[in-house]
Amino acid sequence: MKEITEPYHLFADPIWYYNAMIHDIESAVSYVYIETYRIGNDVIGTRIKDALIKKAKLGVEVKVLIDFWGSSGVSNNFFDDLKMHGGQVRFFEKIKYNTDIFTRGHRRNHRKMVLIDDQISYIGSFNLTEYNLNWRESVLRIKGDLALTLKKVFNLDYKIYNKYVLIKTNYLRMLRHGQFEIVRDMPSITKQRIMRRYIQMIRKAKKSIIVVTPYFLPGYMLRKALMDAVHRGVNVQVIIPRRSDVGLVDILRNKYMGALHLAGIQFSMYFPHNLHAKLLLIDSTHFSIGSPNFDYRSFRYMYEVVILGHQKEIAVQVLNHIQTTMENTEPFDYELWKRRPLINKFFEWLLLPFRHLL
Repeated sequence: MKEITEPYHLFADPIWYYNAMIHDIESAVSYVYIETYRIGNDVIGTRIKDALIKKAKLGVEVKVLIDFWGSSGVSNNFFDDLKMHGGQVRFFEKIKYNTDIFTRGHRRNHRKMVLIDDQISYIGSFNLTEYNLNWRESVLRIKGDLALTLKKVFNLDYKIYNKYVLIKTNYLRMLRHGQFEIVRDMPSITKQRIMRRYIQMIRKAKKSIIVVTPYFLPGYMLRKALMDAVHRGVNVQVIIPRRSDVGLVDILRNKYMGALHLAGIQFSMYFPHNLHAKLLLIDSTHFSIGSPNFDYRSFRYMYEVVILGHQKEIAVQVLNHIQTTMENTEPFDYELWKRRPLINKFFEWLLLPFRHLL
């Protein structure tokens, strides 16, 4: 593949970023760290694993951290060859089928990063599976020493992979690297650092707010911030898939869409395949790229990470990503929404008490 020379590159096509990532892994001389929610026992997962085995054989430090629930499709011996050659693999928070299953067992590591040699970072929406090959994603490749800062995040996650964290200050402190902010979330009903940072950004918006998310179930404070922005004259757009891969979320989100549409929020429905990108762009200048969805579950119960900034080179790519996405969307049809079947309304009501868990 053609070598990427620019310092920042935002991918939308999984095939392109898989190829770039594998090329960077094959060029590693010091270490490769991978943190992801899901890896597949499939063509993509095997390609990445094989690249890691080659580097481990050459003495490159290889560490992989995968969420236990997200890795449920991986066979027990999938990583045996990698571990045989010195690679380290940890599964985050193994589920214990006891009274903790609906509390601690519900809290998953949804962060997604690949770090190579203190020089290359990938952060965004990606899982490492062929399942999402036709999805539209958002993955930022950064060339430079930001990897040193993200390495701190990874090492903390690697350390607590199977521990209950009582004092969370060290794991939630915002990190700065030049003009970048790195904001992390851990399961918390009260803190929800990413959501609160998003609300701050939305309240400062002067012209436009664009949210791109596969799952749209924002809590009251986020909904109010978006509606207040509309009242200030800010153009607010939300881009979501017409049909995501989680049908229950699609049903429940419909309960909110009519009222938010009447409040002035514009919805665009992406129709070719699933839209899995996770982006926030304020006034075409300030961006967020990372792992969280725009929903209760991500902000309350998941380990998430975003990178925030206002570098023009990245903001332009985020805007281009959004504009290209918009070419394959259709506007929300309010009249059709009002005529949705009664059974749909029933399930919206039925699912509402579980909105924090979907």
